[in-house]
Amino acid sequence: MTAPHIIDPAGLLGEALAEASPDLMRSLLQSIINALLSADADNVVGAEWGRPSSERTAQRNGYRHRDLDTRVGTLDVAIPKLRSGTYFPDWLLERRKRAETALITVVADCYLAGVSTRRMDKLVKTLGINALSKSQVSRMASDLDAQVAAFRHRPLDEAGPFTFVAADALTMKVREAGRVINAVVLVATGVNGDGHREVLGMRVATAETRSAWNEFFADLVARGLAGVKLVTSDAHAGLVEAIAANLPGATWQRCRTHYAANLMAITPKALWPAVKAMLHSVYDQPDAASVNAQFDRLLDYVAGKLPKVAEHLDAARADILAFTGFPKDVWTQIWSNNPAERLNKEIRRRTDAVGIFPNRDAIVRLIGAVLAEQTDEWAEGRRYLGLDLLARCRLTTATATGTEVNTDPVLELTA
Repeated sequence: MTAPHIIDPAGLLGEALAEASPDLMRSLLQSIINALLSADADNVVGAEWGRPSSERTAQRNGYRHRDLDTRVGTLDVAIPKLRSGTYFPDWLLERRKRAETALITVVADCYLAGVSTRRMDKLVKTLGINALSKSQVSRMASDLDAQVAAFRHRPLDEAGPFTFVAADALTMKVREAGRVINAVVLVATGVNGDGHREVLGMRVATAETRSAWNEFFADLVARGLAGVKLVTSDAHAGLVEAIAANLPGATWQRCRTHYAANLMAITPKALWPAVKAMLHSVYDQPDAASVNAQFDRLLDYVAGKLPKVAEHLDAARADILAFTGFPKDVWTQIWSNNPAERLNKEIRRRTDAVGIFPNRDAIVRLIGAVLAEQTDEWAEGRRYLGLDLLARCRLTTATATGTEVNTDPVLELTA
């Protein structure tokens, strides 16, 4: 099929030859490629653009532009869009997600900066960037940086309230001042008003300190984070203090997985299987009252044999049982950071390919792209929590004893 709306070959060639344009080859190649794309899209929808047909399966809906680097220069490729379904010329362009583009950019940046190893050299060839120039890396990076910055600084108030929030930190290696140091990436996720999970924000800090977490949460609140009922995290002192300072109406849930590791560290190895089984039995109870009763049995069991373990458990009781202040239907989603750990594995899968980042901007670029991509996938997938269940959680106040206190919605509205 032809595409007369895109190109008039005779007229274009005559005009280019008359002007003796030095960019003739690039212009002709770009026009021919766009004409081929238009014709290919016509074949996909079953009819030429602008012509009625009983065999048409979809309507054209404008174009999206992508740069294509060739020997004669960078071409502006116009990819036809469809009102229903999708069209992408896999035979011409490589389909890449934001995170993959970010990974290529960061790896290439390391390679061009001269910090690559033999493994890095193999990796860049696998990614198909043998002849990538500094200008190409800079152009790719600037596009990604704009997208990541828009994602990191987007307002949160429209998507809220965020009933449940989880916070965690990852350590990355980065080159600074001629040496390799550790940098910390702070990440927070939440369940929005529509029941979907989304990444609320990320920040790169020198160390996981109270001030770093405080600045992180202060930024989230300034961007519109509100309505938080529960925050799940490990027991890092700076993180817990930052939660209390910036989200005074929220309850803190100490991650049960992290707590089990903390408890194992002070429990004799021979007795840990029994203590672990008793601790797990606490979480297997059907309601809040049974959870607290089983916890009392655990305390009685260890009080005589392991006084230090009993003291540790008693001190952490309110924090590890905070989940019981909410409906049982959400307990598995809020009593640990396991969902966040799955996100961390996805981040590690991408960052392990880099190893040592050339600078902090590269960390923000790659991890920010991964988080933005993950948020898009969550938004298009099933709800993490149902709307009815979320509404019940918002009318529930978590107390230190782990009981459920239902707030009267009428009183809440008139207060």
